[in-house]
Amino acid sequence: MIDDMPMYELGIACEIFRHPWYSLRLCSSGPVRIETGFTIHPEHSLDTLGAADTVLIPALPHACLNSGRPIPPDLIAAVRAAATAGARMVSLCSGAFVLAAAGVLDGKRATTHWQQAATLAKWYPNVDVDASVLYVDNGDVLTSAGRSAAMDLCLHVVRHDLGSHIANSLARVMVVPAHRPGGQAQYIAQSVPTTDDEGLGATLQWALDRLDQPLTVAAWARQAKMSTRTFVRRFHEATATTPRQWLLNQRLNRARELLESTTMSIDHISKHSGLGSSANLRHHFNAAMGTTPTSYRRAFQSTSPA
Repeated sequence: MIDDMPMYELGIACEIFRHPWYSLRLCSSGPVRIETGFTIHPEHSLDTLGAADTVLIPALPHACLNSGRPIPPDLIAAVRAAATAGARMVSLCSGAFVLAAAGVLDGKRATTHWQQAATLAKWYPNVDVDASVLYVDNGDVLTSAGRSAAMDLCLHVVRHDLGSHIANSLARVMVVPAHRPGGQAQYIAQSVPTTDDEGLGATLQWALDRLDQPLTVAAWARQAKMSTRTFVRRFHEATATTPRQWLLNQRLNRARELLESTTMSIDHISKHSGLGSSANLRHHFNAAMGTTPTSYRRAFQSTSPA
């Protein structure tokens, strides 16, 4: 934490990782003045980063990006030492500039807020900057785009550490989507409808309650009391994807939850998630996750805490 940093990404990290599954510590070289005018007094110094399992770096002050104010050398040194010690490094929004300055992103794909992506690429040419995605997971180094994408990445980390059930529960408490894939475009002109009078929330829940049943776009539109064309248009305005792709994503999420939390066979999981056959599940699961359902279950069980 450094002076004049934004509160938004810091608040996201504190809200998600304050829960008892984690031991959250705020670290700085002294009292930190937040850009909105109040001061935080972290209890831990930057030296604490060297013993951390995961280091989260929120967004930088705007002055570090727009006015040439240097990133504090002691912060860069502490981040570099933590990475060398084997900590998982996670940056939110423009926090990627700290990882880049510490050399942690050299040779790696990374993202940041789309408004700052060109600057990141210019200042740190050894970083493969992708301005088109919500977040990038390199295993031990993860970066997110700006604002709400930071929440997507934090929930992604929780999902990796503790499983879909915990991540989905947190998402419900925070009233946000349970899962947005990292490859989704970060800049959407209108991500939600301008009015909720004819919102799709109830219709989406109707579909979630019937994932194991055949669902056509026409039937979905009838449930929403819209023509198919209007439904597809408004669905895209609200979710930035198509009904079919959204449905596939939700069925894959359901399959992941069942793989993590049950001993159900792959055939049964295919049916319960609405993906039909085990071959269909394997095909879509591998395309989305880069692994097979069986390998995913085995990897999850080997890394999931008791």
